[in-house]
Amino acid sequence: MERNGLDSRKRERKIGLWVCGVSSFFVISFFLVPYYLPTDSVPKLSGRANAFDYYSADSWGNVQSSSSGGVGHNQSEYGYFAWSELDPYAAFIYGFGDLNCHNKAERSWEINGNQMPVCVRDVGIFFGFALGGFLYSRRGLNRWTLRDSFLSIFPDNRLDFVYRNNYRTLALIASALIMAGPMAIDGFTQLLTSYESNATMRMLTGLPFGVFIGTFLAASFAARPEYFGKEPSMVLLPSNTRFSTAEKEQEE
Repeated sequence: MERNGLDSRKRERKIGLWVCGVSSFFVISFFLVPYYLPTDSVPKLSGRANAFDYYSADSWGNVQSSSSGGVGHNQSEYGYFAWSELDPYAAFIYGFGDLNCHNKAERSWEINGNQMPVCVRDVGIFFGFALGGFLYSRRGLNRWTLRDSFLSIFPDNRLDFVYRNNYRTLALIASALIMAGPMAIDGFTQLLTSYESNATMRMLTGLPFGVFIGTFLAASFAARPEYFGKEPSMVLLPSNTRFSTAEKEQEE
């Protein structure tokens, strides 16, 4: 019997490995694609997050001639770039980066003279995402709720105090603050002051955030009450605690 009361955790292992595998695909691709593309074929870029800026020669990023609020630059000084003209694999990766990342050159690495598809912080986030999925594949459990399924990545003996005093929500919030807080502090400090973090700081703050998101996503797929026959008392929790329905609490 597993720590949650079920006979097997094959499903949780599979979920964690899927999260790890998909994230690893992107991390590897972020390095591989600029490496195999012709040298100096991807110039310095500066776009917007959540928008396609470099799809074609007449897209937003290529027609910019000046910086607007720190976004965009005179692309003609560096050379035009259209990811739709690349091979399908490279186009997908650079298109993914174009949509999800600002692609600022000063916040991105270059490989083989080509700017990477995403910034350094996003590389750290996706690497952390993969680590979070792998962690869940090794330790994660379906414990009925998303909150308890996420907390299952921690050793049960470290959670005795949390469960005896029902501090589960606080423990989840504390985990989020500890793992996502550094990135938030670094990002907002740059936004509100003249501070500019370096590549190492971006990587180090993006990594724990990615770990949190990876484990949280895996837990959201793993948490399924129906595997316990809709009976919450069957779930094994740290400190020998048990879930109970409102009706049973009233009877007691």
